[in-house]
Amino acid sequence: MFIFEDRLSDSPLVERVWTARSARAGQFLSVASGNSEMVVSRFRGQTVITLRGPETKATNAECPADGDWLGIRFKAGAFLPEFLPGAVRDRSDLNLPEATTRSFWLTGSAWEYPTFENADTFVARLVKKGILVRDRLVDAVLRGEADASSRRSAQRHFARATGLTQATYRKIVSARFATNLLLDGVPIVDVVHLAGYFDQPHLTRTLKALIGQTPAEIARGKIPLSYLYKTDSPR
Repeated sequence: MFIFEDRLSDSPLVERVWTARSARAGQFLSVASGNSEMVVSRFRGQTVITLRGPETKATNAECPADGDWLGIRFKAGAFLPEFLPGAVRDRSDLNLPEATTRSFWLTGSAWEYPTFENADTFVARLVKKGILVRDRLVDAVLRGEADASSRRSAQRHFARATGLTQATYRKIVSARFATNLLLDGVPIVDVVHLAGYFDQPHLTRTLKALIGQTPAEIARGKIPLSYLYKTDSPR
């Protein structure tokens, strides 16, 4: 259904830049994600840019035929203060208004739609204008370096910058890591250990909620999933 291409970014605020094209219409599972992103969609001669927040559960989604998408997926802690991730969480997507056929409105100015090639330059301009910012405390929290004496402050910063609690974010990261292992053919019993689950029932419950399938169903690969890319072990 989808043909994906992705690459790393030169920007310290971007996790991945990706493109996708749909070869045919159909349904897929939009799986949980801890990251926010900007997505440019092109379908039937129309172009729309959308702000998407994190997703805390798996949902069914429709894919049109002959659609093209460009995604700029931000790292945890990178966000647009005018559109906080929590406000667009769980597919409460926000489409930015069109300015011309080649541009859209953002914070009172017209911006040309980014491309796969110039996405890094586009992000750098957003950062320079203060439209896209980074909360470095989120990085410290994820590295386990946050000061325990300011735990409440760190929790507030994390929730504002990501739209998630720390526990929910880590749970999603582990589930996506486990899913990639299963898609690579790693046995379920090994995935339990490698992804840090207590036991197989724990893995099954978590993946059913966040990915929408059991480990066995994921391993069979019969139902298309939304964009996944390889990540390091969450532990």
